[in-house]
Amino acid sequence: MENTDLETNLAPLHGLLRRSNYRLVIGNKNYSSWSMRPWLVLKTFGIPFEEIKILLDRPDTTQKISEYSLSGRVPVLLGDDLVIWDSLAICEYLAEQYPLLNLWPESVAARATARSVCAEMHSGFGALRSAMPMNIRAHFPGKGRTAGSQADIGRISEIWEDCLSTYGAHRFLFGDFSIADAFFAPVVMRFKTYGVALAPALQAYCERIESHPAVAQWVHGAIDEKDDLPKYDFP
Repeated sequence: MENTDLETNLAPLHGLLRRSNYRLVIGNKNYSSWSMRPWLVLKTFGIPFEEIKILLDRPDTTQKISEYSLSGRVPVLLGDDLVIWDSLAICEYLAEQYPLLNLWPESVAARATARSVCAEMHSGFGALRSAMPMNIRAHFPGKGRTAGSQADIGRISEIWEDCLSTYGAHRFLFGDFSIADAFFAPVVMRFKTYGVALAPALQAYCERIESHPAVAQWVHGAIDEKDDLPKYDFP
C-alpha cells in the first residue's frame, strides 16, 4: 500500500482515517489527465491506496481495464465491495468518507463554486482536450491553437481569476489545495507543454501547482515512463 505525508498540516488528522483497501486503477501518468485528478486527491490528503497502472492504447488495454470496470476507462477506484469508475464521482466519494479533511472548501459559497468549476471542467473544454492533449514530457510551444482551444483557454483564465480573487487569497483556487485544484492540474500541465502565455497572477498559480508535492510526484512518474503514444505527439 502507498502512503504519504505530503501535507504536514494534515498529520494530526491521519489518525482519523479509516482503514481502507483502496486501489486506484490509472493509465500512463504522462498522458492520462483523468487519472491524475483522483490520484492527486488521494496523495495530497494522505489517504492510503495501492496504484494499479494500465498502459493505454495497447492491444490488451481494454481487456485489462475490464478486469476492474466494465466502463473500459480509467480511473477506477476499488474498495471493499466498491467500484467507482469516474474521476469526479471518486473525488465526491472520498470527500464524503473523510469530511474532516476538507477535500472541498469549508464555506458553503466556496464549496458550491468549487463544485461548479469542477463540473464545468468535467463536462466541457473539449476543444482544448482535442487540440492540446496532455503530454507532460513534451514541449510544443504554439501548437494546438485553434479557435476552440483559444476560447477554452480564455474561459479557464476567467475561472482561475475569479476563484483566486474571491476565495484563493493568492494561493490555490479556494485557499488550501482542494479537489478543484486537482481537477485543473492537468490543464496546468497542458499550458506548460504548449507554452500558453498567461497573466502574471495566473502564471504564478500554475507555478504553485507545479511545485505542489503531489503534482511534482506525479510529474516525476510521468518523466520516468518509457512508453510513448504517437497520437499525442505533434510532428
